[in-house]
Amino acid sequence: MIVYAGNKTDFLISVENDTIAEEIEYNIYQKMRKRTVINEFRSWENSLEYMYKVLNDSEIPEDTGIAIEYNIPQTSKRVDFILSGYDLDEKPNVIIIELKQWDRIQAVESQDGLVETYTGNALRKVVHPSYQAWSYAMMIKDYNAFVQMERIHLWPCAYLHNYRRRPNDVLDQPQYYEYLKDSPAFTRGEVARFRKFIKGYILKGDNRRLIYRIDNGKIHPSKSLQNAISSMLKGNKEFVMLDEQKVVYEEILYQSRKCMRDNKKRTIIVSGGPGTGKTVVAINLLAELTQEDQFVQYVSKNTAPRNVYLKKLKGQMKKSTIDNMFKGSGIYTDTEKNSVDTILVDEAHRLNEKSGIFKNIGENQIKEIIHSSLCNVFFIDERQRVTLSDIGSVAEIEKWAKQENSEITKMKLMSQFRCDGSDGYLAWVDDVLEIEDTANYDLKDINYDVKICDTPEQVREFIMEKNHEANRARILAGYCWNWISAGKNDTSVHDIKIGEFEMSWNLGNTSTFAIDDDSVNEVGCIHTSQGLEFDYVGVIIGEDLRYEKGHVVTDFQKRAKTDRSLSGIKKMFKENPQKALKEADEIIKNTYRTLLTRGMKGCYIYCVDSGLREYLKERAALTEGENKKY
Repeated sequence: MIVYAGNKTDFLISVENDTIAEEIEYNIYQKMRKRTVINEFRSWENSLEYMYKVLNDSEIPEDTGIAIEYNIPQTSKRVDFILSGYDLDEKPNVIIIELKQWDRIQAVESQDGLVETYTGNALRKVVHPSYQAWSYAMMIKDYNAFVQMERIHLWPCAYLHNYRRRPNDVLDQPQYYEYLKDSPAFTRGEVARFRKFIKGYILKGDNRRLIYRIDNGKIHPSKSLQNAISSMLKGNKEFVMLDEQKVVYEEILYQSRKCMRDNKKRTIIVSGGPGTGKTVVAINLLAELTQEDQFVQYVSKNTAPRNVYLKKLKGQMKKSTIDNMFKGSGIYTDTEKNSVDTILVDEAHRLNEKSGIFKNIGENQIKEIIHSSLCNVFFIDERQRVTLSDIGSVAEIEKWAKQENSEITKMKLMSQFRCDGSDGYLAWVDDVLEIEDTANYDLKDINYDVKICDTPEQVREFIMEKNHEANRARILAGYCWNWISAGKNDTSVHDIKIGEFEMSWNLGNTSTFAIDDDSVNEVGCIHTSQGLEFDYVGVIIGEDLRYEKGHVVTDFQKRAKTDRSLSGIKKMFKENPQKALKEADEIIKNTYRTLLTRGMKGCYIYCVDSGLREYLKERAALTEGENKKY
């Protein structure tokens, strides 16, 4: 959908008459029934004055097509500015322009394509403007049938009109070269350079014909995109499906294909515990349904699993069009009904009600996902709810599916492929944490490497030794130690201190802690490990979980102040103590259940509370030889 469309002459006249922002505001309300906030209105006035300056060149044709605030179909993303026309050889060209009012940025090390800038009243990590423009262009290229069939050339770029570029500028650091090469960034004082770029592709106008055809183009994944994700999966043993995974996969394929045939909305809920292969099924579905010409997206609220699996698929490539297939859960607030063929929601228990930085956008993420897709699949483990804002449950999904008149199918993944095939260990964890009574009182005859350690140093020794095998061992901990902001990117700043033991929390300049080469030297938290798996994990249980008077008890007062998992619990405790204690107990126990079940081959545990440590040793009932050293 295009909010504003015209040609160069129309645009220049509107800017000269000071009506361009009002025209955009009016069109947004007419087409989207949305009111424009004053900051957005002012940004249009500011940025479009600069675009007027750039386009006020007689060599740029008067009938060059212009679109402002182009809403990329099937997304809530809008391209700021588009130009269309033909070059000297009559080749059709479209220039995608991302406009930024930033006047300063900071580089983000070790995270691909990110910068820091002041936006939304705070310093935040955001994508580099060249990456943003490039990703929008790739989204259009990979999914717009008209662009594919007519071989429209898309040329992304960014214009930071308030930003003064300096020699060796942060904007141009080597880590951003590959994006700048394909999507150049123009800054304050570079109008002539920007004009030269435009005139390299548009010397004859099209009176917005190309823009109109793109806006009305059918959504269809390109062959290059289909081939890319197919080749990435091929030969990757990590994504090979076994037994029940294959059964669930085939049933979801069947249901999704039915949706494409009869245009009837369907919701599929797949419940499964840790390690049952929910993500493996989801990734295989993403590849297969894309091959079948569906518009499919893999969604997770948590960035850690999304980024890790994307990086595993991409290998060493820093830039790939499959980035647009992996999405956060808050992007469907403005999308139209059934605009995506199939949405695959991993870690559905982590979905929130509201979206956005301040949790103030949209109505309900579950409702919006179901509304936006013809077929939607939710992979869920209700016992992995680990924050107060997590609303994902089978009942909540069913409620919104019924409201959207979506046919519901429920399935289960029962077999356990983590923990060396040992359902017994998981049952023991549930029993020992008093989450659920099971028949597994101890760990006798269970083929899984468990050690209850007397010191955190011993946990570190075991993990360091195991990590040499394949870089698949990590230390994890409950969030009972504050994350020191001054050392968020410095592993030598130790947030976690237990006696003489000291380590840093996982670093803030990476979103792939689970697979980074050196992250064994940091301690991961629930937010960087949930949804992922390792060969071995060492888990440090903080003082928020203790053993007292014959029971495992929780204490939300011992959680770190920097942890947002229990944000609002103190206010709830004042208003309704019983409810607050019940909520906190569930979240803390679920957190440790999740951490303790991340390892496929073994788990080494240290408890700050000596009572809990001795209780776990007793409940593990390991032989003297197995546990005497630990």
